[in-house]
Amino acid sequence: MDPSVAIGLGLLLCISCLLLISSWKKGFGRGKLPPGPVPLPIIGNILQVDLKNIPESLCNLAKEYGPVFTLQLGVERVVVLHGYKAVKEALIDHGDKFADRGHIPIFEIARNGLGLVISNGERWKQIRRFSLMTLRNFGMGKRSIEERVQEEAKHLVEELKKTKGLPCDPTFILGCAPCNVICSIIFQKHFEYKDQKFLYLLKLLDENTKIISSPWIQVYNSFPSVVHYLPGSHHKAVKNFDLLNEFILEEVKEHQRTLDPSNPRDFIDCFLMKMEQEKQQPQSEFTIENLVCTAADLFGAGTETTSTTLRYGLLILLKYPEITGKIHEEINHVIGRDRSPCMEDRNKMPYTNAVVHEIQRYIDLVPTNLPHAVSEDIQFRQYLIPKGTTIIPVLSSVLYDDEEFPKPDKFDPGHFLDENGKLKKSDYFMPFSAGKRICAGESMARMELFLFFTTILQNFTLKSPIDPKDIDTSPVASGFGKLPPSYELCFLPF
Repeated sequence: MDPSVAIGLGLLLCISCLLLISSWKKGFGRGKLPPGPVPLPIIGNILQVDLKNIPESLCNLAKEYGPVFTLQLGVERVVVLHGYKAVKEALIDHGDKFADRGHIPIFEIARNGLGLVISNGERWKQIRRFSLMTLRNFGMGKRSIEERVQEEAKHLVEELKKTKGLPCDPTFILGCAPCNVICSIIFQKHFEYKDQKFLYLLKLLDENTKIISSPWIQVYNSFPSVVHYLPGSHHKAVKNFDLLNEFILEEVKEHQRTLDPSNPRDFIDCFLMKMEQEKQQPQSEFTIENLVCTAADLFGAGTETTSTTLRYGLLILLKYPEITGKIHEEINHVIGRDRSPCMEDRNKMPYTNAVVHEIQRYIDLVPTNLPHAVSEDIQFRQYLIPKGTTIIPVLSSVLYDDEEFPKPDKFDPGHFLDENGKLKKSDYFMPFSAGKRICAGESMARMELFLFFTTILQNFTLKSPIDPKDIDTSPVASGFGKLPPSYELCFLPF
């Protein structure tokens, strides 16, 4: 072996050992972390995690190390929570101390600590409080969010009719509808589905969803200081984040020119007015940069999650036509064909409501949640977890709990129905996470899912080009998010 190569390898091994020793000292010097598999130098436990199916790997490790265990991903130690009891105890019972956001390097480089998703401390509290209040109060004296969703559902039906009952891939159309709802709330705009500006926005969101759900980004998030300088799809993701920010900034500038404080039109106007109120406060979190990042977070969370759930849900309904038939019966009984579905209908439609719940449980969209972090040293069970430690609550282990949901691997709306056919609520239903960091758009997303699914099935019969028995609902990606396989279906108008 070349002497210089040998020296280089030796130095690399020494650095690796020092990093490992430093990491162990950092963890155990400040606390008693839960048990876990022994990590290797530099790479930690990365070889014990299947990057193509992280949730399954974590569930397997939980069988060996228990419901609370430690992993080392790169040089970062993370504590994994598996099962309802551990997740509830952390996120709800000790919610204040587990409410920080853990490290997500691919988001951190794009957001720089701003916005809703990765911010912490007082910044996060202020931005989240403002966003929740603005979304909740939206439509006072104007169109409510429900009316916006109903309007978009009508546009969706018109677009689906244009397919003329021929086989089509629904990905694009189902992405347009929730994206337009967010556009209406943030920009006060509705885009035609062929509008080039709208198509550009959808392209950025769709590309990044696929990239962030890939195994490569899991590698990036474990070794950002090294992988950042290597070629790979992370560069495309960062560029797309920047382009999305530029897209939103142009809208913000236009809003600044046309703002009427006596008549706020949308989220951007409300944020600009808040900026004006706090302009004398040098430490105010209400800045243009925070507005852009918050709007980008609302787009990322509010578009792709809902569209993916719709797309996955229709695939499942294709596989189980008997379930679709029962929904049609309930729609005919409660709504009929002459009016649009509304949220008041939901309480009168327990079966449809249960199907929407079961779709969210079954697809397990964000299986390992977004990482949390502890905001201070905390005694958790018999362990002492140091401040700043990243926490991974495995939502899969809650949504697939076999005591709460018998035969969890089977799609069964009965998981959410009692013996009288009424909707049965479950504390284990956590597709939006739980506690202080629960998804800020939960109520809007649940509204969209009910109204979009119901409106589609009010107007169409779903038909698969292949035998329903041959439909495979297995996800094609199980990294950050689970993505359904590509498929075609026919929307047959009534």
